[in-house]
Amino acid sequence: MTTTNPRSTMSREHGSRSLVAFFSLSFLIGWGALALLLVFADQLEPHFGPPSGGHPIFVLAVYSPAIAALVLVARRGGLAALGGYLRRLTLWRMPAAWWLFLLLGIPALKYLSAAFNGTAGEFPFSPWYGVLAALLPVLLLGPVEEIGWRGYALPLLQRRFTPLVASLILGALWGLWHLPAFLLGGTVQSQWSFGAFLIGALALSVLMTPMFNAARGSILIPALFHFQLNGPAWPDGQPWENYVFAAAAVVMVLWKRDAFLSRDGAVTDLMAPAR
Repeated sequence: MTTTNPRSTMSREHGSRSLVAFFSLSFLIGWGALALLLVFADQLEPHFGPPSGGHPIFVLAVYSPAIAALVLVARRGGLAALGGYLRRLTLWRMPAAWWLFLLLGIPALKYLSAAFNGTAGEFPFSPWYGVLAALLPVLLLGPVEEIGWRGYALPLLQRRFTPLVASLILGALWGLWHLPAFLLGGTVQSQWSFGAFLIGALALSVLMTPMFNAARGSILIPALFHFQLNGPAWPDGQPWENYVFAAAAVVMVLWKRDAFLSRDGAVTDLMAPAR
């Protein structure tokens, strides 16, 4: 009796075509859902309320990269592969310097951005403990994207490109995927500049990659990074934060240029490392 090794199956079957399938599904579901909100807003509003970040169809759009990744993994490798893939959500070990950047560096950059914006002294909740109720929705939205973006697309991109090039390709597509949200009233993106946002998406993609590789392909670390970016307690730094994070990304590439320009140490496996 022969058995199929999920790890070898995932390595063999998930290649360039899988990347095309992933991005196609992510855009099809994400843009399709937001198109429904744009075209049929009047018909949908009596049932689901006005367009907003918490609208169920908007949430479906946000989840589209995760849905695409999970569908492709399950289709090619079955439940065993899906379990190995999702086990990457439990990977948390990485050097302490990266944890300091995640926990303290991102808030510092957010406050620096707000200082340029003249809003560093603002706190968006009164009383202060109102922020606690806002944490769960933030945790359950943006971070879920990383099951697809960094969980699926980045390892496959790093099979063909250096971490820097893979980061820029992913950042460009990640930023473009958000475009319909800028056309939809009731979302925070509708108040932002898409050009500045795209610069930020490229920068953030670059910043996440060395942490992802240092944590052996953890999906948890990019999800926490995403959560920090959307943290409800931070003051508004738009559009400055896009430029501040871009400067940070340039510094990061110069500091870690060997890691960015070499594929040695780049995570390319979709399965969690063997225990």
